[in-house]
Amino acid sequence: MEEDVETRKISSSFLRDHSYATEADIISTVEFNHTGELLATGDKGGRVVIFQREQESKNQPHRRGEYNVYSTFQSHEPEFDYLKSLEIEEKINKIRWLPQQNAAYFLLSTNDKTVKLWKVSERDKRPEGYNLKDEDGRLRDPSMITVLRVPVLRPMDLMVEATPRRVFANAHTYHINSISVNSDYETYMSADDLRINLWNFEITNQSFNIVDIKPANMEELTEVITAAEFHPHHCNTFVYSSSKGTIRLCDMRTSALCDRHAKFFEEPEDPSNRSFFSEIISSISDVKFSHSGRYIMTRDYLTVKVWDLNMENRPIETYQVHDYLRSKLCSLYENDCIFDKFECVWNGSDSVIMTGSYNNFFRMFDRNTKRDVTLEASRENSKPRAILKPRKVCVGGKRRKDEISVDSLDFSKKILHTAWHPSENIIAVAATNNLYIFQDKVN
Repeated sequence: MEEDVETRKISSSFLRDHSYATEADIISTVEFNHTGELLATGDKGGRVVIFQREQESKNQPHRRGEYNVYSTFQSHEPEFDYLKSLEIEEKINKIRWLPQQNAAYFLLSTNDKTVKLWKVSERDKRPEGYNLKDEDGRLRDPSMITVLRVPVLRPMDLMVEATPRRVFANAHTYHINSISVNSDYETYMSADDLRINLWNFEITNQSFNIVDIKPANMEELTEVITAAEFHPHHCNTFVYSSSKGTIRLCDMRTSALCDRHAKFFEEPEDPSNRSFFSEIISSISDVKFSHSGRYIMTRDYLTVKVWDLNMENRPIETYQVHDYLRSKLCSLYENDCIFDKFECVWNGSDSVIMTGSYNNFFRMFDRNTKRDVTLEASRENSKPRAILKPRKVCVGGKRRKDEISVDSLDFSKKILHTAWHPSENIIAVAATNNLYIFQDKVN
């Protein structure tokens, strides 16, 4: 990303394709692990698919970077809450990786109510020669055992197993919208509309409520929690965003219940822009700390903002994602698109940010050069090593050949979930049921 964003060439590889996509196939979260070697996606059917990066081979150096399916498992099943007569969807809301400590990988996945810790491990040997069992696993008659055998390990085809190690349930009344692993790697938090809970990885039957914004009288409810994340380096600090467009930074050292924030970030509203939709579009759908921990980025309906932790009264940078939709808010309200929750991500060096839009467009903003680019994740440019062309949206007036009119945008095609490799220029973009992986073109 050192060169201009405009002139960069991006090549793509296309991963998952269903010509007969069902609702269950729609990807609902995308997440790289800490090394970038693995990429996990969760979908509305409760499945987790993990992709692994190809190792570089001497005779095919250009294949480095291709991701292939490594493991697929069913993480959550549909449930029914009999006390409230409510169906609990199996849809995976978030996936978070834990740093790798040994040969196995660990990840957290959550639906609306239950967080699960999964262990993903490889097995390429199997034990043989048990004394009390035969080769099929049936118990042998002890009176028939005449010799003592020494069990041996025999090689077998590589198997990747996903096993649930912990299930953290029954702690949320409302739908879980965020999970975040703490930098102490012993605790994590889960947030719903009104509460944030702190968990220890070893303890599944209790959690500590660290934020509770539920009013005594629910008719007085004016805002909900929309996202929450731990600071990348300080295990006592976290932020959460609200539907009112505010961000609160909390310090767990001050009190057990962080009902008083340490810092409060809010941008005063411009009265000239006030409209019926102001409150809806100011709701923050995602909040992310930069890798350095110095900045936070927030995404609302029309913009991405970057805040300095030392300046609470306004953001230091504001990027318009799709300002041409301002005149379309009425129809977006009618088709419910105005409530879409877009995510945003930093690149590994915090110099570029990326977020999604409609018509399978996604936007990149270079913080240093202030250049931005709109790219499209679509089948036409999904051939390996195809080069993505920047797209432009025109508003009224004459339309150039390569531009698309704001009136012909497809609002059913939206990019809500994206991920950026932690150290390289590789991005993953989820477009409904398809996952696209793009990378900087090498030489």
